[in-house]
Amino acid sequence: MENWLKGDERLDYLLAENLRIIQSPSVFSFSLDAVLLAKFASIPISKGQIVDLCSGNGVIPLFLSTRTKAKIIGVEIQERLYDMAVRSIQYNGLEEQIQMIHGDVKEIPPILGIEKYDTVTCNPPYFLDIETSDKNLNEHYTIARHEVLLTLDEAIHAASRLLKQGGKAAFVHRPGRLLDIITSMRNHRLEPKRIRLIYPKMGKEANMLLIEGIKDGKPDLKIMPPLYVYDDDNKYTAEMRELLYGEKG
Repeated sequence: MENWLKGDERLDYLLAENLRIIQSPSVFSFSLDAVLLAKFASIPISKGQIVDLCSGNGVIPLFLSTRTKAKIIGVEIQERLYDMAVRSIQYNGLEEQIQMIHGDVKEIPPILGIEKYDTVTCNPPYFLDIETSDKNLNEHYTIARHEVLLTLDEAIHAASRLLKQGGKAAFVHRPGRLLDIITSMRNHRLEPKRIRLIYPKMGKEANMLLIEGIKDGKPDLKIMPPLYVYDDDNKYTAEMRELLYGEKG
């Protein structure tokens, strides 16, 4: 096992998927938003091609691989995260299905192919690139969380360029950016079709949203039932336990 790891890295379980992933406390680890996006996205089951933008350590391609036999490409600009993703894919024996690209999301569509893909997923940086005290000093965290190298609009534009007509793009973001997301999606030929809001628990404000659009689709937006993360006893709800651990009932 040690041969797979470098420095302070560890090998974590993706429990519901029976996979392992390489992570490190000194770079941005995946969180609940990645899990939810991977479960939410509409993907081809047998054939087809999927691109995941802002892949980080490859968690979304790994999650998606359990739902489909389609080819998956992950794109990540940070070399260390890209390297971790490649090794996680190799550890799980998924090299035939998942390919990682070390590159800039803004420049990747002509490299991978314009209007070629069935589904694009993206967990982009959430926060505007503004000089505030909450910007993490760790460069890996800053790039993952703030629009330093990639803006929301640039991510959505790249997704649209990659998608076939009728292809689907799915994003996870913060509710406060909903109008920005919808505006950008429509500007780039992605018609929003499904939205699901995520709440920490009943009675609290939503703190996450999932949204999916179809390239050149017709207007018809569905608001899906809310997803609550915790119950009144501060334990995962039944739906969350199933998503995270594969528990039924």
